[in-house]
Amino acid sequence: MPSVPIDLDHILLGADDLDRGIDWMRERSGVRAVFGGAHPGRGTRNALLSPGPHRYLEIIAPDPRQASAASGDDLVKGLRALQEPRLIGWAAHTNDLAGLAQKATAAGIAMENPRDGSRVRPDGKTLQWRSIALKNNFDGVLPFFIKWSHNSIHPSQDAPSGCALEDFSIETPAMEDVRLAAGNLGLEVELKPSQTPVLRARITGKRGAFEIT
Repeated sequence: MPSVPIDLDHILLGADDLDRGIDWMRERSGVRAVFGGAHPGRGTRNALLSPGPHRYLEIIAPDPRQASAASGDDLVKGLRALQEPRLIGWAAHTNDLAGLAQKATAAGIAMENPRDGSRVRPDGKTLQWRSIALKNNFDGVLPFFIKWSHNSIHPSQDAPSGCALEDFSIETPAMEDVRLAAGNLGLEVELKPSQTPVLRARITGKRGAFEIT
């Protein structure tokens, strides 16, 4: 089992305020994440850093400019309720969303409808992607799946470096169900039993190693 899933695209560190999330991560890693942009219609914005090739860490927080439009969004409400930054999810990369959906259906795994996403970077370039999520991700421990547009720059390519994602694991009280679903989806990720669902990442930065959950 790899210490980090081969197909891990990015991990999401939720925060109630983006600047506080950036400072929180900088204090631990010694690396300052850069502003990535806003997610139109979703009520969020982000900042990014790259802890290794082809993967990135996304600090995601409510976007004050979209406060009224997303006031009832579950993600935004959850972010606003956070007392401190924590891991709220992760994404796995795929080149074949349709094939993945067929594989999931054949295994009896219910999926949401695919959705298109985009954001405009500070330099004016637009990133585009398509994603699909599980209807049951076991309280956030299983990922959603993302396919990047062929003409979009992957965020890891120019996000600040200086960190390395050394280990990533799932802790869950539903070990057998999560193991079965992960296997059917082609995910190789370390699973550990626990009383509550937790994502755990160990990162080495300029100030040494630290864990985020």
